[in-house]
Amino acid sequence: MIRKVSRTEVRHKKHRRLRHHIVGTSERPRLAVFRSNSHMYAQIIDDSVGKTLVSASTTQKEVKAELEQTDNVAAAAYLGTVIGKRAVEAGITTVVFDRGGFIYQGKVKALADAAREAGLTF
Repeated sequence: MIRKVSRTEVRHKKHRRLRHHIVGTSERPRLAVFRSNSHMYAQIIDDSVGKTLVSASTTQKEVKAELEQTDNVAAAAYLGTVIGKRAVEAGITTVVFDRGGFIYQGKVKALADAAREAGLTF
């Protein structure tokens, strides 16, 4: 009997594979992205000490107040500008992008492009 693997399991496997190559350092932390069906989350993480330096998500009040919906490409682009501005304020300019096993299109791409426009380089 054939057992179909769920999309979540496939994404987790891709993310584990990616994390062998992507490591956030203190000079170049990791910008990790996660998207659920209703929200998006972005964190800038220093893996050498295991600490989150900057974070933003569509569940935060100040971000959610600016959005009409929290699960579309426009919300992802706004979240990218928010995380980019917060990172620049914290003195972070270069990061390593961790797409979290998601395909680089749509919401993930919109967040990355907006973060680049806000001042991050990756």
